[in-house]
This record gives sequence, structure tokens and C-alpha cells, in this order.
Amino acid sequence: MRTRESAISEADLTLIHALQISPRATWAQLAGALGPSADTLARRWSRLTAKGYAWSGMLPGALTAGSPAVSTAWIRVECAAGTVPDTAAALARDPGTLTVQHVTGAADLVVFVALPDAAALDRYLVDRLHRLPGVRATRTHVITALYGPGAPPRLDQLTPPQLRRVRELGRRPSRTGRAAPLVAPPDAVDQRLLLALAADSRVSVAALAQEIGASESTARRRLARLEATDAVLFRTEVAPRHSGRPVWCLICADVPPDQLAPVATAAARLRDTRTVTAVTGPHNLFVCAWLSRVEELPAYIQKLALKAPDMRIADTMVSLRVHKLGAHVLGPDGNREHLVPPDIWGISSRT
Repeated sequence: MRTRESAISEADLTLIHALQISPRATWAQLAGALGPSADTLARRWSRLTAKGYAWSGMLPGALTAGSPAVSTAWIRVECAAGTVPDTAAALARDPGTLTVQHVTGAADLVVFVALPDAAALDRYLVDRLHRLPGVRATRTHVITALYGPGAPPRLDQLTPPQLRRVRELGRRPSRTGRAAPLVAPPDAVDQRLLLALAADSRVSVAALAQEIGASESTARRRLARLEATDAVLFRTEVAPRHSGRPVWCLICADVPPDQLAPVATAAARLRDTRTVTAVTGPHNLFVCAWLSRVEELPAYIQKLALKAPDMRIADTMVSLRVHKLGAHVLGPDGNREHLVPPDIWGISSRT
């Protein structure tokens, strides 16, 4: 069974992998690391993004639970018969919904939301989600901790020499080890800068300066400060159908409280894991993974179980269709159609 379609070449995948590691490297820098000319790489990337096969962006606050910049939750939504497509499309239009999946199991949709605080989450549930005509019931699981980067799985396409060179491009002298936590929510200027990066993480400093109405030196300084904290999570994505891992699944598990942190950390290290979150509710651990085939799910769950003999798998869900991924809306063909800016702060409503 084929797991990757031929619309993307091996050279394309190599470029995407490089941009996953060094998302803001210049084409000239990437040319030195990968071999093809800067113009060739730029044209290749332009074709990939125009077709919706790949894209670059950013999510605010690094979605780190406990950050003053964002409050996050998984929401499981039950829909009336025949209303799933319209309900999913409506939710995909909301700035705070970053992921919308049509899934198997008791729920029809699984939604990942990010909002400024618990009060904003309450308003979203009461005033928006519960008023949609297709929604029959919801279950909200507030995220209390996020383990691992929460970033797309790497493509593992680069050769070892290429990997070393590309990693060097992504290193900054001022940043060692793990990013520092945010000490305060981003101000209005930072919010505009973050939204510009959400549309395209490779946007130039000159364009960022224009977006925030400041000099290039100010934009560069603010960007460097945000990059040194959890405020920026750069993402270079490939459409799941072209990634080699097109099957999204969510595993809900019960873990003894004293084992939660080590089990979650170990689960985050598994190759196919995308996101691991500690959550509120009847189950305390949600593990999100991308697999090559649905038949791999039992083996993946077995690997999880080996990390914690006392863990109990309570539920598993497999995506039938990805409607939205990391603020980007995907069409019926699985390719990216457009971005819904993750304006969790309501900037657009103020202007």
C-alpha cells in the first residue's frame, strides 16, 4: 500500500525537511547546504506552496500550557446526523480553532483550540460552539501540560552531511538549550508580528517592520526576543497525504498521577508521535500521532503500553478527514487551501 503520492519529488521532500529544521534560512544558505541553486530552491518552494502541498507558518505562544499567552484545550464534538461537514467548516473558520478533525468513535469531530484565557474559552463554548445547529454535545479537556515540541514529524529526508549543515543554519549564538518561558503575554505590536509570521514564517524582516509600523531594526529585535522564548513555534508542514504518514490518530489514556510526566515524556519521544498533552477530565493523557497506515495503530499502542505497564488505553480515534491543521484549512483533496489567521487576541476586531 502506497503511503506517499508522487506529486512531491524526493528533492521537494529534502527541501521541506530542511525548512522544518531551519525555517528562516535564506535560499542562499540552503543552497550551500543542499546543493541546488538558490533560484531553484525558491522556485521549488513556490510551486509547493501554490499547489497546497506544503506551507510554512507559526503558532502563537508555542501552545505551552501554563503560558500567560494562551489557554488550550481539546474539544470532542458530537454532531447531528448529516451535519458534520457544515459544522466542521464553521469551526474551521474560527481563529482559535487550530485543528479540526472528523474522527471515528463516539465523537464526530475533535477540535484543538487556543484562546487567551479560561474566560475566553468559556465564551467560545457557550456563545459559539454550543449555538451551532449541528452540535449535539461537547466534551472539553483543558490542557495542563504539553510534552515535546508539538511540531510536525520530521521527514528524515536529509543525508547526514546535509543534516549537519542545515542544523548549523538554525543555530543562533544567543540561544542555547531550551527556549525560555514567556514572562508576560505578547503586547499588541508583538501580536501583529506573530500573525504575520503565521501567514508565512519566511516573511522578510522588512515586511514584518511594515506590518508592525516600525523600523527594520525594531522588527529584528522584537523577532529575536520572541524567538528566544516560547512565543514562537515555527512550523513547516507538508500535506498529510504527501507526507508518508497520512493517518492521524488520538489516543486517550489513564496514567497514574505519579507516572504522568515520565510516561508523557517517553511517549513524546516515539517516532510517530505528534503531540502529547496532559488534560483534565476522565482521562489524563492525550497522545496524538501520525502513522503510515491505520494497520500500524495496534503496534503504536503497544509501544505506548511498554512505556507504562499501568497505563490504560481508554479510547482511540482515527481521522477520516483533516479539515484544519495548525490554522491552515485543507480541502477535500487533502491539500492546503488557505490560512485562518490564529488571531486569538482579536486584533482584527479592533482595527
